[in-house]
Amino acid sequence: MIYDTFEDFAAAIPAFTSLAGLDFGDKTVGVAISDRMGTVATPLETIRRKKCTQDAEHLFEIVKKREIGGLVLGLPRNMDGSEGPRCQKTRAFARNLSRLSELPIGFWDERLSTVAAERALLEADTSRKRRAELIDHVAASYILQGALDRMRHIKND
Repeated sequence: MIYDTFEDFAAAIPAFTSLAGLDFGDKTVGVAISDRMGTVATPLETIRRKKCTQDAEHLFEIVKKREIGGLVLGLPRNMDGSEGPRCQKTRAFARNLSRLSELPIGFWDERLSTVAAERALLEADTSRKRRAELIDHVAASYILQGALDRMRHIKND
């Protein structure tokens, strides 16, 4: 089920459940996962996109293996907060996933997550080739970490 507000998504996630963060792109889907306490996001892998059904199958293999209880998709809003074609593609991907699974799906504003991931990889003195391999799932971990931090704040209010 896709949740319109992040607060509703957070309320739908059972306690002690791992989440997956997704950085959806035209060619890849970066995947990160959280611990069961919902405190730390860890980059996992980058899925090279093929067909939507194959991409979903690969993702749901991860969900099953890692016992994921919800998905957080990075929503690539424009800098002014408006939604463009990339947001529409991300929402369409979420709709396709929701047809295949009952997992709660929420969106997280991903503005500048790739920039932050790139900066972290540069600071770690990662080679250009290696950065290209890692950037998507590192960006997914930034998306997921932001969502986890917000969820902790919501539950403490």
